[in-house]
Amino acid sequence: MKISQVEELVGITKKNIRFYEDQGLLSPERDPENGYREYSLKDVDELMKIKFLRKLSVPLEDIRRVQEKELSLSMCLEKQSSNLKSEITSLESAIELCDSVKDKNPDYSDFKAEEYLEEMHKIEERGGKFMNVSKTDVKKKKMGALLAAAVFLAMMVAYIIFFLTVSVSDGTPMPLFIVIMFVGIAVIVGCILALRQRLKEIEGGEEDEASKY
Repeated sequence: MKISQVEELVGITKKNIRFYEDQGLLSPERDPENGYREYSLKDVDELMKIKFLRKLSVPLEDIRRVQEKELSLSMCLEKQSSNLKSEITSLESAIELCDSVKDKNPDYSDFKAEEYLEEMHKIEERGGKFMNVSKTDVKKKKMGALLAAAVFLAMMVAYIIFFLTVSVSDGTPMPLFIVIMFVGIAVIVGCILALRQRLKEIEGGEEDEASKY
């Protein structure tokens, strides 16, 4: 059957189905004549299982391990049940703190967060979890750096292509051609190296201090 039929039967989008294929969780057969995917009822059943587990927030890696029989379904669900219970405990702690502060009705300008941060720390020591702001910030900074680098690299590639086109038509001297091409390539390499360094700084160096708070 075609992907549109699978989409209707399982109730997930084509994009989701392709994603699970890319992740190696689904491997439909291909028509030997045209190479198109041919989904079977077995694929539909597999997608139903994946959908069920993902709705329980089971990580993709755990689903893969279950499929490969490295982890039993019972053990997988037991592990996820424990994770969810831990999340519930963390949410209950967060709710209690929210209610505690709300009931005291403090004005923001007079609000003393230190005592509550200390209480959060004690809860975390007992196994509770709160949002890791530093990790959230790291992800945003990484995306910003990658986007900026992608835009710059796209511009440099466009410049090189434009220069090659003009050089061929105008007969640019070879020495000048080599120099300009070298400069363009050096800038691209430099950008990639700078991006790698920036990602390392975000991941470790400059973010280490922030993660202590």
